[in-house]
Amino acid sequence: MTQSLPQPSSSAVPEHPVLTALDAIETALVSVVQVNPAFMRTETKALALRRLARAEAQVVELRMRIMADADDVAADVAARDVAGWYSQATRTETAAAKADAGLAADLDRRWTAVAAAMRTGDVSLAQARTMARSLQGLAPWVDAEVLEKAEAHLVALAADHGPRQLAALGRKILEVVAPEVAEEVEARRLAALETDAEEGATLRLRRKADGRIAFTGEIDEVSGTRFAVYLEAFTNPRKASTLDPTDGASGDDGTLTSHPDPVQRLPRPRRLGQAFCTFLETVDPQRLPVHGGNATQIVVTIDYDALCKELGTAEVLTTAAIPGGLVDGVSATSNQLTAAQTRRLACNAQILPVVLGGKSQILDYGYNRRLFSPAQQRALLLRDRTCRAEGCDVPGTWAEAHHWLPWGRFGKTDIDNAVLLCSHHHHRAHDDRYLAVRLPNGDVRFNRRR
Repeated sequence: MTQSLPQPSSSAVPEHPVLTALDAIETALVSVVQVNPAFMRTETKALALRRLARAEAQVVELRMRIMADADDVAADVAARDVAGWYSQATRTETAAAKADAGLAADLDRRWTAVAAAMRTGDVSLAQARTMARSLQGLAPWVDAEVLEKAEAHLVALAADHGPRQLAALGRKILEVVAPEVAEEVEARRLAALETDAEEGATLRLRRKADGRIAFTGEIDEVSGTRFAVYLEAFTNPRKASTLDPTDGASGDDGTLTSHPDPVQRLPRPRRLGQAFCTFLETVDPQRLPVHGGNATQIVVTIDYDALCKELGTAEVLTTAAIPGGLVDGVSATSNQLTAAQTRRLACNAQILPVVLGGKSQILDYGYNRRLFSPAQQRALLLRDRTCRAEGCDVPGTWAEAHHWLPWGRFGKTDIDNAVLLCSHHHHRAHDDRYLAVRLPNGDVRFNRRR
């Protein structure tokens, strides 16, 4: 159970102008606690809202000013820092308290013009955060004099611009206050940002217990913008007035029918999620890098009888490393699809279906009589899944097809005479210092010759 920090009694706290002012504010607010805004005139409500915003900025600035010099408060109760104490004492979210403490320190030590504007109620907390962020981004690239000019100009702009507009203006502030260095500084800053973005590009995938894949990450602005544009192409709602009568949306008489798109009514995150799935289905695998000896492709295996059923299931063959998603060591879905989904993907998404017979014998995978064709590579991947060296789990997409009986000794280029081996074990297979033995289960065991 969380214990509240001890609060000093009012008698133990000496009188101070700040406390006197706060007493006056609280007393004034008590006098309007029963006011019903429904009975206020429109112009009165408008004026009250504007003045409350100014008063709020002034109170917040006072709070920030005190937080910036309240290390002794935290130390008094052995709190980790001011943010930790404030979060506990005022029942505030820790993240919000830390953000306030950081801004309080910046306003106290660096952005004094911004703090002064808050003190008079001319700058809101949101505006102050935006300006501090813009100035922080400039600080490594310009001297103190230029930084002071930039701060003063942003404070002046705050009279007519909100946080979003201030952020945009902050990115171009040097063109106004220091045009002689603006181009050079912007070029250096962008180069640093590009380096940071490249080094900081991350993507994390995790298989959830229900079979879905969760992912988070960060990429550079240009790539992120391109990605957003691509997804927007799939979220753009089609309207009946723009539909081509030949696309199946017209009536029997050739006139366009009402065709409300249900996607329009979905929240934006869901629209983007569905657009991402559609985007992946339309990617041409022939234009992707070669992966495992073939153009990158997804292979789906399904029994022939299951394919004919409405409720059959198929398995997605993948060696993609996606952690998580296990319940007691077992995947919730094992990469399964319904037969209906398999048929749709085979038509629309360039997914390669491999149909199996009663004993999982491959009925149709394509065959070319040349050195391990892409079709044979796919068949080997389907059969071996990984490098077949005993104990090796390198994915089959990273492995190489090896002739068990060497081709130079009249070994056939067919599936029975082939095995997938990773580069390391493929080299060992051709190394006379090692003896390779094929085990009954198809694995290959290597032993150094004595």
